[in-house]
Amino acid sequence: MLGSVCYWIFNMSIIASFMGLLVLLIRRIKEIPRRLLVFLWAVPFIRMCFPIGINSKYSLLTLISKVTTRSVPVSSPSDDISMSFTNTIQQAESYSPFTFKSNLVENIFNVAGLIWIIGALAIIIALIIIYVATKHEIKDSTPLSKNVYLSGKVESPAVYGIIRPKIILPEAYSERDLTYILQHERTHIRRKDNLWRLLGFMAAAVHWFNPLSWIFLRSFLSDLELACDESAVAAYTTEERKAYATALLDSAKSKSLFVSAFGGAKVRMRIENVLSYKKMTVVSTAGFTILILAIMYALLTNAG
Repeated sequence: MLGSVCYWIFNMSIIASFMGLLVLLIRRIKEIPRRLLVFLWAVPFIRMCFPIGINSKYSLLTLISKVTTRSVPVSSPSDDISMSFTNTIQQAESYSPFTFKSNLVENIFNVAGLIWIIGALAIIIALIIIYVATKHEIKDSTPLSKNVYLSGKVESPAVYGIIRPKIILPEAYSERDLTYILQHERTHIRRKDNLWRLLGFMAAAVHWFNPLSWIFLRSFLSDLELACDESAVAAYTTEERKAYATALLDSAKSKSLFVSAFGGAKVRMRIENVLSYKKMTVVSTAGFTILILAIMYALLTNAG
């Protein structure tokens, strides 16, 4: 049983890796707003967690199966007979029960499955410990206003928690930057970014053996932060965006695991993204949305 689970996790990881690499290529297109592009990261993470999907002739896997199909004629000296060998990508009819053709292969997957589950549990337990430690750090924070607290144990503003998120400010925050700081952190809360971070970490924990899963997670967190910045400054003037960028620079310090900006984009990248931000028209928003949805459909569906 454990060997079969490990086998399917391994297969899911391969497909998710392929999809994630495509997302990494697509995100190099600077014209696509990060607050729309960030949704593409759902593709590899869904592929990591769910082994089934809808069949579609418009799936990218369908295209790959057509490209990889080869016919090899084999002629007999006495008969005019040809044989064709075809390699196609298809969805499995059933993911269980699964039978290994060799006891050696089964034993290898059983051992690998044991190592996998120990590693995944260790990472999840570590995340829980860090969360509890972080929660303990801020329990003595001083209320400033609704959902906003002051704490001498944090170095930079952040959102803590998922169900009842709190904005925690350092005691030495700047009054000049307060408006922009709160706008940024409230945008994180509105977008439920801490929840998406947690789900991303859980997916990476399940596929901890795959180095690409951690690269995808890091890129996802970076795009999540850039997307938050874009949403926060969407209604700002050029001067207000400059002031927002200054606030980013002032609050650029290390943050804890479960706070809003963990693993986020580098400050320089965020500032450049804010200063170069252009307001989207209804037409451009609709166009990019359709493009993102079409890409997601092509990547999430199976060959059919």
